[in-house]
Amino acid sequence: MNKNKSHVTWGGRFENSPSQLMISISESVSFDHVLAKYDIKVSKAHAKMLFKVGIINKKECSNIVAGLDCIIDRIEKNTFHWNKDYEDVHMNIEQALLEITSDASKLHTARSRNDQVATGMRLWFKDAIIEIKKDIKTLIDQLLLMSEKNKNVLIPGYTHLQRAQPVSFAHHILAYVEMFKRDFSRFHNLLNAGNICPLGSGAIAGTTLPIDRDYTAKLLGFIDSNGDSMLTQNSMDAISDRDLFIDFANCCATTAMHLSRFSEDFILWSSSEFNFIKLPDNFSTGSSLMPQKKNPDGFELIRGKSARIISNAQSLYILLKGLPLTYNRDLQEDKPPVFDSYKELCLMLKVASATIAEVEINKVKCKESVSDPLLLATDVVDFLVLQDIPFREAHHIVGEMVKLSEKLNVPLSELNYSDVSKIDSRVHKDWNQVFSLDGALNSRRGVGMPSDEQIDKQIQINKTYFNL
Repeated sequence: MNKNKSHVTWGGRFENSPSQLMISISESVSFDHVLAKYDIKVSKAHAKMLFKVGIINKKECSNIVAGLDCIIDRIEKNTFHWNKDYEDVHMNIEQALLEITSDASKLHTARSRNDQVATGMRLWFKDAIIEIKKDIKTLIDQLLLMSEKNKNVLIPGYTHLQRAQPVSFAHHILAYVEMFKRDFSRFHNLLNAGNICPLGSGAIAGTTLPIDRDYTAKLLGFIDSNGDSMLTQNSMDAISDRDLFIDFANCCATTAMHLSRFSEDFILWSSSEFNFIKLPDNFSTGSSLMPQKKNPDGFELIRGKSARIISNAQSLYILLKGLPLTYNRDLQEDKPPVFDSYKELCLMLKVASATIAEVEINKVKCKESVSDPLLLATDVVDFLVLQDIPFREAHHIVGEMVKLSEKLNVPLSELNYSDVSKIDSRVHKDWNQVFSLDGALNSRRGVGMPSDEQIDKQIQINKTYFNL
């Protein structure tokens, strides 16, 4: 064991320094160094507050702020040395500041690393959410462009991965616009949830010193629409609360799940069996063995990474479920899941946007696939309903017609009326007038349906919503 006097900031009551093994398991600077600019922002606001209330003088405040500016400059230029012996981003910056000015020894007055990191993380979440919203908006922009270009391309819609009813390619893509629009709103709402300042909560019970929480909150931008400060109301909750972490991770997981479903459709459509689309070469890969292969690896990796992001959300629940109030060292592990989810989700969104920008639609194959008259079997049912045949009876009649079509190996639309009338004499002789794809789609004029009119409305609504 190291017999030297502990060099760590909390080492006053310890006889010996931590062992190297303890340092290895304790350090977090290997991942929390990404908080450096936020930690420095918090420290500068804290120093200014200490000066305002008279705990430090003007010169001490100026020296601290100037030293912090010097450190962030070194960090941005990648010349700052991160030392694991100092455990985390906070202590690394504090030690570096002490080398610049002895006044740094007063900076940690009236605060703990607990409220320090809680505040820095909330600032990080604000920036992360804004970046994700930008990436979602970019993806939606590409989806709307794809919808506009392919409004007249019809494809089979599927249930149970079986052909169901015809839809336009645009209608299918606009379904994902709705999903990602909800994701955008979820992240937007998180901005308000994270806009509360915990600084001043200390380690558990605040401080006896005359600090001004309103002042630091306003300096850091934790304000409402009226410019009033937004402060946490219970110091114990402020330190132990990780709801924002979970909410952020859940939003990432939901968006990743949507991206995975989106990717699965494009993977299927790019297969030889579907052949609805052609993926760009620069987002596909080949096989080391089979020279003919063109694999949809970009979309497959998005689909795979979604599992990782979903598991990040679950890991936070498991981390927190048994912890008593307030701070426990377990909470050090709250950051890797959200950092990872943010990084991977941004990458997935960017790859999805870039890929679909270059996707080519095989209009010939789409037209061939949607020409199956069975796709309009439900329209025949609707036709019979309008002839005053009860829906359940109409459904059974058309089912018999489908069975006859298969037995005779004749397309449903080409069955002879004499054969159809034997199934049920109430069937009108014009029953097969429904077999018009354009008519079928444009008769679906209700809100949310795939008529040309509704497609145009939905595209315009979303363009307006996102200022595109």
